[in-house]
Parts: sequence; C-alpha cells; structure tokens
Amino acid sequence: MNQSVAQWFAGLLMTGCLTIPVYAQDAMQVEDFDSIELYTLENKSGAKIQITNFGAIVTSIVVPDRDGEMGDVALGYDSVESYINAVDKPYFGAIVGRYGNRIANGEFALDGETYSLATNNGPNHLHGGVIGFDKVVWDAEPTAVDGKPALKMSYLAKDGEEGYPGNLNVAVTYQWTDENKLIVRYEATTDKATPINLTQHTYFNLAGEGNGTILDHELMLNASKFTPVDSTLIPTGELRDVEGTPFDFRKAKSIGRDVGVENEQLRFGLGYDHNFVLNASDEPGELTLAARVSEPKTGRVMEIHTSEPGIQFYCGNFLDGRLEGKSGKPYVHRGGFCLETQHYPDSPNQPSFPSSILKPGEKYGTTTVFHFSAK
Repeated sequence: MNQSVAQWFAGLLMTGCLTIPVYAQDAMQVEDFDSIELYTLENKSGAKIQITNFGAIVTSIVVPDRDGEMGDVALGYDSVESYINAVDKPYFGAIVGRYGNRIANGEFALDGETYSLATNNGPNHLHGGVIGFDKVVWDAEPTAVDGKPALKMSYLAKDGEEGYPGNLNVAVTYQWTDENKLIVRYEATTDKATPINLTQHTYFNLAGEGNGTILDHELMLNASKFTPVDSTLIPTGELRDVEGTPFDFRKAKSIGRDVGVENEQLRFGLGYDHNFVLNASDEPGELTLAARVSEPKTGRVMEIHTSEPGIQFYCGNFLDGRLEGKSGKPYVHRGGFCLETQHYPDSPNQPSFPSSILKPGEKYGTTTVFHFSAK
C-alpha cells in the first residue's frame, strides 16, 4: 500500500485474522478460513461500518440518533462462526449472488441450453444456491474512491459453479463517507453469457439491532407498481398497480399498518416479501430515489438511491426469536427489514422483465447508496 493510501486508511482498523474453530457437526467447510478478516471504516464523526470478507458481509452500521447517541442498526453476529453456522441462514448483511432472489424451479434457458440450479427454497432457487456469494471468502483490498477510503471485495465465480455458465469476475466496493453514506458499487465481467443480479442483504432496525420490531418504522417506497407472486413467491409476470392495496407506500406509512390485513399476496409472503417496480429518475444517469425509512423514537432516517429497476421489501417474516444478535438480544418476529435493490426476481424466465443477462465484452455495473441521518 502506498503512503498516501495508508494515511487515508488511518481510520480503517483491520482487527486481524478471525481463526475461530468451527465445532458444529454440520458446519460448512471453508477452505481458506484463516484468511477471514474484519475491517472497520470510520468517518470523522465516529460513525462507522464493519465488513468481513466472508460473504462480503456488512456486520455492523453504527450511526447517531437525533441526540447524537451512536447505535448499531444492522442485524448480525459477533463472530464469524455464527455467520457460518447460523440457523436458517438468514443472509444477514451479505452480498447475495450470482443471482439474488428466486429463479423458478431452479432452471432457466439461455442461448439454446437449459441450466439446472439448486432448489434451495422449496421448488425454487434462491440467492445463488447452496454456496452462493454469501458463503465464500472474498479477496479484500483497501482502496480509495474520489480520494476517500473504501474497501474493494473481489471474487471469481467459476464456470459451472452452482450450475451457472461462465467465469464471472465480480467486484463490490464499499465506501463510507463523512455524510454517513454507505455507497455500494457492483462490477462484473464474464466469458460466457450468464444471469447476474447482485444485491446487499442487510437487515435493518433503525431503533438499534435487537430493539424490538420494526413495525412502527415509517416507510416510503417510490414505486407505483409491484410484481405479484404465486404461492412459492415467483412473480406471475404482471406489474400490478399498488393503488388501493396494502402495497401502496408512495406516501410514508408504518410497516405494521397493513401487514396483517387479509390479502392473498400478504398470505403468500407471510407479510411483505415482494419486489417493487421503482419509478425511475427523469434525469439520465441519475440514481433513483428508491426508499426512505424513519424510526420515530430515535429519529434515525435511512434513504436509498439506486441505479437498479427494482427493490425487494422484506419485513423479517421468518425471524422468530431463535437467533441472538450482537447485543445478546433475540431477533424477534419482524425485528428487522431488508430493502434489496435488484433486477426483478426470476428475470431469466420472464422475457417481459428488464434483462439480467450479462454477455462477454459487456460490463455489469450498478450502484446503491444508503444514506443515514436523523431528524
């Protein structure tokens, strides 16, 4: 590392090698376990994020409330062993891929060939398969973006890995700014046509991880339509208006207001677990305002801008108190929410959806910004 970059990274703490032994009999085998490390990016106000190169996971996001008190708003664990051996594999904080979200029946056709993937979510393929990008060790490189410190994660997904075609070179760069913005940039190239849909899978609770449910959080989604699903959560292909439905978040409302109403879509998802079609920005090249969330007690606010066409809103329907977080508190039912910027689920099988196919010679590139503030 050159001297100037080293100076930029004076605020980045590398806590060292996490060589925690895995005792569980069903523990996943991680070949380069000794290379797992934890990094901290801290800004001038003391707000910080932590990232591990296992799964490119964001393990914590510590930001101030309206009184300036710092709190961790990202659900997760305090040891790499817990991430590896977690019950139900909730994908806390991870980069998921090669294809985030679901692919129907674990199958798609491309260039005259049919590809079979793992069916690890009922009859469907979810988040890249049995060993997706959330369960591998990435190469981590401290770097700089616009003269500011950042952390670049790289991974080569080999041709045939989890059933996908093509050698896919992936890079995810995390940047943490003095304005409390987490900027996530995704890049990829391939030597064979392949689906790709990368997203960040952090569960948030703006009251602080482990501090009850997120049902009183006020959510705005900049989406006039959503993609309804069948009983296995695969989109039907329809783009349905949110108006007059529990899925209308165009004006902010509490997450809990309509989650319990009688509605077939809510019944299929056991609550909200749906892709929303974002109203794209009118300015070419400008990121779209996707979502804004506020928490009334702490005043914390999170705003999301993205270059992606959709966002998956999931309100922690499968959290049930069995998982214990960094605070030592159980993660209760609906104790966290996800807002995953993305292409639509099952796009490889839905020709009317925006294409998620990356071809040789093309460059995949998307950006999502999570901006934290308080009011």
